[in-house]
Amino acid sequence: MFHRIRRRAETNEMRRLHDEAWAQLEGLVPPEAEPMPADPRPCEPASVVDDFLPPELRIPSHDQLDGRMMPWPQPIVLDGDVIACAECGAYRDWLILSTRDQIWLRCRQGHQQQETRLDTAWYNRHAGPADATHATFEDCLRHLGH
Repeated sequence: MFHRIRRRAETNEMRRLHDEAWAQLEGLVPPEAEPMPADPRPCEPASVVDDFLPPELRIPSHDQLDGRMMPWPQPIVLDGDVIACAECGAYRDWLILSTRDQIWLRCRQGHQQQETRLDTAWYNRHAGPADATHATFEDCLRHLGH
């Protein structure tokens, strides 16, 4: 019973404060907004800035490369299955190649197989930054120790 009386008194007090706040707001007049100019002022042209990297430090963009590859020393598990080389049975120490929206796996023996369960988005999520670019596929294999 006492709780109900206390709640009613609190509600009445809140209602009174609310009404007082609205009474104070009714007397206020909103400030006038600045009128928009009839003719827009011309903006200054943006200044032209040279690329900040010198040419020897620039790397090619993804559309300028034939493909990318990264080492993958641990086993690859997809849908609960460990991926193994179809020819030699190796299941670790892969090179993962991404080219033309396809993912290829290359084992230490040089056997390659396409993995359709992986896509370019998966490759991009797992690949680190490129540490080098190479003119030929063989140069890249030598660089990665294959």
